[in-house]
This record gives sequence, structure tokens and C-alpha cells, in this order.
Amino acid sequence: MDTWIIVLIVVVVIVVLAAVVIAGRRARDRRLESRRAEAHELRRGADEQAQQAQEREAEAQEQAERARREREAAEARAQRADELDPDVEN
Repeated sequence: MDTWIIVLIVVVVIVVLAAVVIAGRRARDRRLESRRAEAHELRRGADEQAQQAQEREAEAQEQAERARREREAAEARAQRADELDPDVEN
């Protein structure tokens, strides 16, 4: 076999290997970018969900405080009624 054919085969093999390596890296980069985008969307969704949960928690605390005040007012009215009622012994 002539030397130039061997050199040509080696060059072709090197070019093919380089193309395979480059294609592999590009495919890996695309997968990584896709995963980064998915992670970003998941984080954004988690942040929104956490904020909604905080808002609901604040509303629940306000509602619990309101209920406590109403219960205290009802107890005070009941106590006042007991004080006024001559049939209730103190």
C-alpha cells in the first residue's frame, strides 16, 4: 500500500473521530441545557407555590386571630349575662 493512502486513511479516521467527539459534546450540551431549563421552571414553580402557601398561612393566622377575638367577646357577653341573671349563682 502506498504511503499516501495510509496517510489519507489516518487523516479520515482522525476527522471522523473528531466529528464524533464534537457531536457527542453538542448532544451532551443540549441535554444539559434542557435539564437546566427544566430545573429553572421547577424552581420558579416551587417559588410560586411557596409564596401561595405563605399567603394562605397568613390568612389562616388572621382568621384564627379573628376567631379568638370573637370567642373572647362571646365569653365576655356570656359572663355579663350570668352577672345580670338573678337565677345564676356567682
